[in-house]
Amino acid sequence: MKPKTKIKNQLAVYQAKSGAIELKADATKETIWATQAQIADIFHIERSVVTKHIRNIIAGKEVLTKSNVQKMHIPNSDKPIAFYSLDIVLAVGYRTNSTKAIEFRKWATKILRQHITLGYTINRSIIATHYNEFMKAIGDIKTLLPANQVVDSASVLELVRLFADTWLSLDAYDKDALEVKGVTKKQTMVTADELALALSQLKQSLMKNRQATELFGTERSSGAIAGIVGNVMQSFAGKPMYPSVEEKAAHLLYFIVKNHPFTDGNKRSGAFAFVWFLQRAKRLDSKRMSPEALTTLTLLIAESNPKDKSKMIGLVCRLLINKSNSTL
Repeated sequence: MKPKTKIKNQLAVYQAKSGAIELKADATKETIWATQAQIADIFHIERSVVTKHIRNIIAGKEVLTKSNVQKMHIPNSDKPIAFYSLDIVLAVGYRTNSTKAIEFRKWATKILRQHITLGYTINRSIIATHYNEFMKAIGDIKTLLPANQVVDSASVLELVRLFADTWLSLDAYDKDALEVKGVTKKQTMVTADELALALSQLKQSLMKNRQATELFGTERSSGAIAGIVGNVMQSFAGKPMYPSVEEKAAHLLYFIVKNHPFTDGNKRSGAFAFVWFLQRAKRLDSKRMSPEALTTLTLLIAESNPKDKSKMIGLVCRLLINKSNSTL
């Protein structure tokens, strides 16, 4: 789809087949400015109609002239041209009754409905060529949850967003062939006693703040946590079972959350152990692993089907991978 109008190669205004208004502009601007001719072109209406609507919009104080109308100089023009903000463009679209304007209103209503009912909207242009894969990934991750899921859509979207810069192969994901591996080969070994001490300190802190009881972190059977740590840190034929830091961290989180080694507090203990281990390995990136992302990831694992273990481990590893600061 080719833009209909360009000014200084910084602005393109057109309408997509869906009815959406597509506006591209200088990224440094806080809004997008269009001339009356461009607005008329978008909605397939006469320029005189645009003039009438803008006059009524301003007279009705729907927008303020000072912040929504600018005079700009453009090439091959001997006088300044009036440019109007995105707010005015949208207001005109809601007033005129051309076929294009009706398409625009249908699209705008759909977007507004999505925002109200789902709590978020997604811009296809921002996601660009990965839009379909992005939306499919959200659906794929949601299918890991039962019908009565406890993770809301906005939280799932936030988690998926963190994959954007190192996106996974959805073909491999669909075929359950997503590689479960990390990139950080530096060996970080921890013992069951070290983790038990850290978890004990967590328990005391939570109890002090009345956020846990004596049942928190109490092993269901003696040696439960030692078994998990031994499993994660084990070697076979002189080689670690889980070679990378990412794999170890992912399995530590998964086993504590899913195996329920404690009478109470398995999800909190698993999340804590996950962060604790990454800190020990100097691989914790707080920008990528935000509290919201950690909470959502932990709940996804807790509610996931055991048959999807490899997918969940793969997702955790992929989220942790950041090539720019990996230690190989």
